[in-house]
Amino acid sequence: MFEELSGKLEHIFKTLKGQHRISEDNIKASLREVRVALLEADVNYNVVKDFISRVRDRAIGEKVFEKITPGQLIIKFIHEELVRVLGGGTAEVEMQKSGPTVIMMCGLQGSGKTTHTAKLASYFRKKNKKHPLMVAADIYRPAAVDQLKTLGKQLNIPVYSEDSKDVVAICSNALDHAAQNKNDLVILDTAGRLHIDEEMMNELIRVKEKVQPHEILFIADSMIGQDAVTTAAEFNEKLNFDGVILTKMDGDSRGGAALSIREITGKPIKFVGTGEKLDEIEAFHPDRLAQRILGMGDILSLVEKAQDNMDQAEAERLAKKLEKEDFTFEDFLAQIRQIKKMGSIKSMLKMMPGIGNKLDAMDIDEKAFVKIEAIIQSMTKKERSKPNMLNGSRKLRIAKGSGRSVQEINQLIKQFEQMNMMMRQIRKIGFNKLARGMFGAPPPKRPY
Repeated sequence: MFEELSGKLEHIFKTLKGQHRISEDNIKASLREVRVALLEADVNYNVVKDFISRVRDRAIGEKVFEKITPGQLIIKFIHEELVRVLGGGTAEVEMQKSGPTVIMMCGLQGSGKTTHTAKLASYFRKKNKKHPLMVAADIYRPAAVDQLKTLGKQLNIPVYSEDSKDVVAICSNALDHAAQNKNDLVILDTAGRLHIDEEMMNELIRVKEKVQPHEILFIADSMIGQDAVTTAAEFNEKLNFDGVILTKMDGDSRGGAALSIREITGKPIKFVGTGEKLDEIEAFHPDRLAQRILGMGDILSLVEKAQDNMDQAEAERLAKKLEKEDFTFEDFLAQIRQIKKMGSIKSMLKMMPGIGNKLDAMDIDEKAFVKIEAIIQSMTKKERSKPNMLNGSRKLRIAKGSGRSVQEINQLIKQFEQMNMMMRQIRKIGFNKLARGMFGAPPPKRPY
């Protein structure tokens, strides 16, 4: 998502960086291109118009300091206005201090309500140590109840359901069930339709009046662009929801929904779905998304992924082995498995400053870790511990066992030796300190 928009903005900024002064002419020319790029990304016309107007008003007449180029200054204004359009700060779901926190999910059919009910339950169980209960309140879509039960089994999270057609009663009874079973978080998976209709809205309003949820979240499919924004505005008019979950943010969408929905509804984006897996949901940070759009990367999110998915004790154990130059293929395998928990190679590279927009030109082999694992697992325990004993016959046996070539075995051994050599150099600045820094990294500096 946003790759096309990011690429266009990067091209515009290259032109801007060549300017030695800010003038009304070069501002107009540059912002004209920015406006076209945003409109092509399916951002709402009025949002684009106001956005460009604010950047232009800030840029014209602005003094340029000696160490800042005009291009850097305009990029700074664009970044700050993007953050403002996206909502400013991070909006969180406020948990109740006593009794269960009740979250009501709403949206059109196919937007991802049921899946994101499960994702959200898993997220809060991990982040807030909650004991969630998911409520199957979509009695109209075939297999919706079974889908939620299946997801509940996968996550080991209880699901409340009834053989009833009274949705309001199901939701109300679920709260009693939660109180009896000490569930401190209740998430209602309500029904959607293929389009907004009066019957659906009236039912949702009755559920809201009866249950009085602490939080109503609208689930928007970012792939449908401006239609998602229009639907959000209609739902908000009837339900006055509290926030938005944007789904399918990993898809090939142009990004218009993310850049329009906050301005049109006045309600913050609180979460984004970043993939199909049940742990692929993130709290929404406007400043971080703005950085990604402008090709600045997102180091903070990368560090958080490491914190959430990597075992700190294991990371420190591996750091100590590296420091002592006692790093084996067994340790290398453990390190690969830690990294794999963080997601795809491409998703991690996108968070690195200056890399995101260049990924299309890179040949990324997402199966590289799988191949390496196969090779290492085909070694004996002794061979993993003492790589120096890998002679020709052993390599041939490993190649047959892993389905890889001897050339690939040699390549891995060479990379392993290079990594050990690099770690010996890093040792001079203190690897342990560097590794622990992953768990307390300072915010990255803005590149403008």
